[in-house]
Amino acid sequence: MICKSVLAYNVGVADEIFKALADPTRRKILDGLAERPEQTLFEICSRLSMKHQLGMSRQAVSQHLAVLEAAGLVETRREGRYKFHTLNTAPLKHIAERWIRPDDQESTP
Repeated sequence: MICKSVLAYNVGVADEIFKALADPTRRKILDGLAERPEQTLFEICSRLSMKHQLGMSRQAVSQHLAVLEAAGLVETRREGRYKFHTLNTAPLKHIAERWIRPDDQESTP
């Protein structure tokens, strides 16, 4: 019974990650955080506007960030009244490890 609940948890987490990655705007946010971590909401909004010509409200970007946080792809840190966002690649590594094996294991049936 424990194994089924662990499996269900892992599938649910993977679903959240795929849902988060399905949106092109969220992928652009992740790309920006990969290039430069520790960005505030204002910096993320500015980057989307200037680099990608996406005129989005702060509330819309906040909602995208909430989905990314729920999937574990973005971590936040508060400092005073500022909230800094950073990319967390650990969930992506877990998904990649699920299907990608080292070369020596792929050749064996």
